[in-house]
Parts: sequence; structure tokens; C-alpha cells
Amino acid sequence: MKVNVQAVNFNVDRKLVDFLNIRLEKLQQFYDKIVGIDVSLRTENTSDKENKSVDIIVRIPGDDLVVKKTAKTFEEAADLGADALERLLVKRKEKIKAH
Repeated sequence: MKVNVQAVNFNVDRKLVDFLNIRLEKLQQFYDKIVGIDVSLRTENTSDKENKSVDIIVRIPGDDLVVKKTAKTFEEAADLGADALERLLVKRKEKIKAH
């Protein structure tokens, strides 16, 4: 499984890329047919403190799961997104087992 990280209008720190890779690799244990993951990082142009936005697209056969989260830091937003994806992947796996 490959994790592609793309930062919009800024250079991403190596520590952040490593954090994203480690956190998103854990999704493999919830659903083993993940083809790849695309992550897009962007800073929203607002005066709000929660302006770090993370879009995560998980590519699985037959469908793509998309999660968008905004928080104070990219790490927090990625963590929230990964938690949501864990729930979605578990639901998907249970749905497939039911058929």
C-alpha cells in the first residue's frame, strides 16, 4: 500500500510525512484490500484557529472512501480522519461478510 502526501502551497515537513505514513499504514489491519491512500494538506485562509485541513482518499476495489477533517494542527486533523476511516473500513468489511 502506498501513501501519497501532497501539500498545497507549502513544503511539508519530513516528520509530518512520517507521522502520516505510520498512522495510515495502521488502516491495513482493518481492511486488507487497500490499494493506496492519497493525502492532501492545505491551510485554509480564515482567521479561525482551526485552519489546517486534511483530505484523505482511501482507494479500495470498487470504491473510494473520502474523509475531510479540519483542526488546529495537521497531526490532529489526520488523526481524526484516520479514526473516521477506521470506522468506515470496519463497516465495509462487515457489509462484505454479510453477503
